[in-house]
Amino acid sequence: MSLFTYKQRNTINLVIIIALGCLIAYSLQGIFGSILSTLVMFTIMRPGYIYLVEQKKLNKSFTAILLILISIVVIILPFYALSSMVIQKINELQNDHLYFQHILIKLKRLVPLGTDAQNLLQEGLKKSGTWATELFPSLISGAFNIILGLLLMYFLLYFMLVQHEQFEAALVKYAPFRAQNAQRFALEMRNTTYANVLGQGFIALVQGSLVSISFYVLGYSDPVFWGVITTFISFVPILGPPVIFVPAALLQIADGHNAAGWGMLIFGFVVIINIDNVIRFMIAKRVGNIHPIITVIGVVIGIPLFGILGLVFGPLLLSYFILLIKIYETSAMASERLERIKTISEAEEL
Repeated sequence: MSLFTYKQRNTINLVIIIALGCLIAYSLQGIFGSILSTLVMFTIMRPGYIYLVEQKKLNKSFTAILLILISIVVIILPFYALSSMVIQKINELQNDHLYFQHILIKLKRLVPLGTDAQNLLQEGLKKSGTWATELFPSLISGAFNIILGLLLMYFLLYFMLVQHEQFEAALVKYAPFRAQNAQRFALEMRNTTYANVLGQGFIALVQGSLVSISFYVLGYSDPVFWGVITTFISFVPILGPPVIFVPAALLQIADGHNAAGWGMLIFGFVVIINIDNVIRFMIAKRVGNIHPIITVIGVVIGIPLFGILGLVFGPLLLSYFILLIKIYETSAMASERLERIKTISEAEEL
């Protein structure tokens, strides 16, 4: 005969489950980025997978593998190729000490700088280059971790797609809220993911392309490189593109190229900045929008955790957190109403 009552056994089991869950979560912290990437990729691929399997009657395994191969070609390979290009360019700039001296000479033509200010600015430029190099993943230095993370992500993604019905049913079953709130969370999660990943990604790509084209037309050096940098930085709203085109334009003016400098400033603030608002409005009408405050704070949270991917995953995590709070508030209000109705019914019976 057991020494514990039924309630005590359940309590002990719950404590053991929580302890083991915390231990497992702690052990998985190194691959948290891969798990989050899997959820994002599943959310994006799910409509296409269901369409191909249910409408086109394709084999489940074949469809999952096909979508995975497409994602590798469209997303993974270009991203790491561009990252390698950025790292190589930054290393070249860091090793070229005359480059920073030329920038300081040009800046002194615009604004008089003392010796201390020059040393501070030069040191800041070098440190920003080092920080940017560490931010972008290197295929050479971190090859093992990158490959391991990708293999894990696609391994999980394959089974989540092939067994998506069981996976979604389990989420609804074990979710800590009612079925209707679980469905609401899934819908909001999908819209948030689309708005942040696809929507913001499209905005960043357009702004980076516009900067690259304008640099090329106006005769700036390395237009492709600076367009790529702008694409990454454009994930931070408002702050992004001006960080690139304003200093570049000022340096052109300092060199005496007034037409190229002022042309870039006018085009940047009139077209490149405002295209963000136009596209963001179109996205908001279709799938919702992410508030700029959430994006900025999410970037601050995400970059230390995920590196350059934190530009996407940081705001996404913060959006999911806020969404869970809203669902909790809805459930709490519903519980209060039910409790109030129950109390009133009991009082009327008395």
